[in-house]
Amino acid sequence: MLLRLAAALLLGGVVGFEREWRKKPAGLRTHMLVALGAATLVLTTLPVYTAALAEGARNTDPVHIIEAVVGGLGFLGAGSILRSGGNVEGLTTAGTLWLVGAVGLAAGFGEIRIAVLTVALGVAVLLGMQEVTRRIPR
Repeated sequence: MLLRLAAALLLGGVVGFEREWRKKPAGLRTHMLVALGAATLVLTTLPVYTAALAEGARNTDPVHIIEAVVGGLGFLGAGSILRSGGNVEGLTTAGTLWLVGAVGLAAGFGEIRIAVLTVALGVAVLLGMQEVTRRIPR
């Protein structure tokens, strides 16, 4: 359990560090907390699910926690999007919050390799695609 929580915290921090470094509204702490929260929800749900199955329940499903996390992250991400005149800002930050939520879910379910790979690819997009997008004519 500690390994899963620590993985979520650390991996959320990797993405959050990039956001903090670029001075974005949701930075290191926010991303770490989102990933940790998502992992905690999974770790809380799994024993309840297992106990329900042991008692013969057939209408329980751990996928519901994923749905709840994704919905909540949509609300959190929406709060980071700002519209100023004709410009919209914060979409990437909203995307990174959603990403670290998914990383937290993966870590909580014990899929550490998926979580690590997701963060590596996500950070590669954040760092590598910025220059590419600058060169695209508007």
